[in-house]
Amino acid sequence: MTWYTWLEQGRSINASAQVLDAVARTLQLNQVEREHLYQLAEATPRYLAAASTVPESLFEMLRSLDPLPASLINDRYDVIAKNAAYEDLFSAWHSMPCVHHNTLWCCFAEPNRRGVFLNYEDEAPHLVARLRAEYAKHIGDPEWEEDIRRLAEHSSDFAELWARHEVAAPAERIRRFMHPVVGQLVLANTELAVPAEGGLRMSVYVPKDTETRLRLADTRASAKTTFPAA
Repeated sequence: MTWYTWLEQGRSINASAQVLDAVARTLQLNQVEREHLYQLAEATPRYLAAASTVPESLFEMLRSLDPLPASLINDRYDVIAKNAAYEDLFSAWHSMPCVHHNTLWCCFAEPNRRGVFLNYEDEAPHLVARLRAEYAKHIGDPEWEEDIRRLAEHSSDFAELWARHEVAAPAERIRRFMHPVVGQLVLANTELAVPAEGGLRMSVYVPKDTETRLRLADTRASAKTTFPAA
């Protein structure tokens, strides 16, 4: 395929996530090959934070939050680490293996985002406004500028929201997800700052009602860390 050859040669080619998905399916690529395709097309942030610089105590805290789904993120929403409950909750989020490792990319590059993120229209603007607020501390940073440019090229939704120049402060958010097995989940999301590690935050999901608590337990791949029966 000429188009794929051009990617291998390093030529600049703009391709949406949908196009890359179609190419991966047509070529019957496995997970490693798909990740390579996305990297060639610059469809994933080039600069991912290094988990090796994070104290082990933070990873222990993250694990101890299970069965609450939780992740460790930075100002740019790169997912540095996640616990088993988080992996179980979002295991079916993508239509193909996740290669982004970034909350915003997972939100805006996923073709079925509105089908699985039920209050997407409310929460997507808030996510971008939070990123814009953090961006003020990183204006001119080549890593930030490049990631924002790429995401804007691949998602018209993100580009439109970014152009609004809206900012937002941290706040508890109610998010509704449609899980393919257990159905609708209503979760409160809270970000906890880690002052000793500049820019890092714990993002934690808490069931908003009894029904969600029971359903969330059924998303688990293993029964060893489920919620107690109500």
